[in-house]
Amino acid sequence: MLVLVTGATGFIGRSLVVDLLSKSFQVKALVRQFSVGLPLAVEQVALGDLTELTLGGSYELLREALKGVDVVVHTAARVHVMNDDVSDPLTEFRKVNRDVTIILSKLAAEMSVKRFIFLSSIKVNGEMTAPTYPFTPDNVLVPDDPYGLSKYEAEQGLFALAQESDMEVVIIRPPLVYGPGVKANFYSMVKWMGKPVPLPFGAIHNQRSLIALDNIMSFIGLCADRAKSPKAANQVFLISDGEDVSTTQLLRKVKQVLNNHSPSGVKAWLVPVPISIMTFFAKLVGREVLANRLFGSLQIDSSKAQDLLAWHPVITMDEQLSKMVKVNEKSL
Repeated sequence: MLVLVTGATGFIGRSLVVDLLSKSFQVKALVRQFSVGLPLAVEQVALGDLTELTLGGSYELLREALKGVDVVVHTAARVHVMNDDVSDPLTEFRKVNRDVTIILSKLAAEMSVKRFIFLSSIKVNGEMTAPTYPFTPDNVLVPDDPYGLSKYEAEQGLFALAQESDMEVVIIRPPLVYGPGVKANFYSMVKWMGKPVPLPFGAIHNQRSLIALDNIMSFIGLCADRAKSPKAANQVFLISDGEDVSTTQLLRKVKQVLNNHSPSGVKAWLVPVPISIMTFFAKLVGREVLANRLFGSLQIDSSKAQDLLAWHPVITMDEQLSKMVKVNEKSL
């Protein structure tokens, strides 16, 4: 079975390519330019900037790349940016996350691709959940966040295409993905936990769902195998580790893993500062969005993936954190 992966040099895409090869898939990678970081067994198709598709460029090259492809896994995206400095973020998000997705999927349908897997985002559901009310695939509100809205609009375009063509569509909305190679805020958090400093996060009692890199690889691989996942066709899935944790619990897990890998040296310690005080100061310095992520809850119900596809996580949170620290310990 031949799978085309977009965003193949990104955090998720690079791991996905390796994982699919290990499961005996043939893999093509859609890249901006040839990458020496991808396995030699991968056929790379250098297409430049995918946003040029919205201008009508590269159509024929992409059609050629889609010949014989059974499944497309579309991970390429303009990711959520905490401090976006563009003048019109929504336009930029739509250009990549919505327009490119719709153009690519239409070309895939024309070339008789059998299934199109779209890596969306839990932000389509929203930013936070109330206690005991986790997100499900069905309770979607139109998001007002530019990133979430662009993903939502892409989903709507894909479902419309599924009604008009024989190509199956699978939507996956993950929460925060962590694992070896993770960057941004999660990487910064791990790095701070390795320093001998006090951190004011010792009394946060929220609940958040996360998804380990190995677990999302497992789920995408299952959906890419149509023989093993016929019921995935034209469905939306929310997936997680099934181990919801508070921010304080997560930090303690990270500290324990750091201690296991490097027992010497003092690590950060958590001070129980009231959330109201931290939220007040976060607003003063314009970091309210980050505070909401640290202190708010975001839980998801991934039972649909288990009930419909018999999927279960393949790695625990502690195991993935340990694997992540081991791979990244030189930079930590």
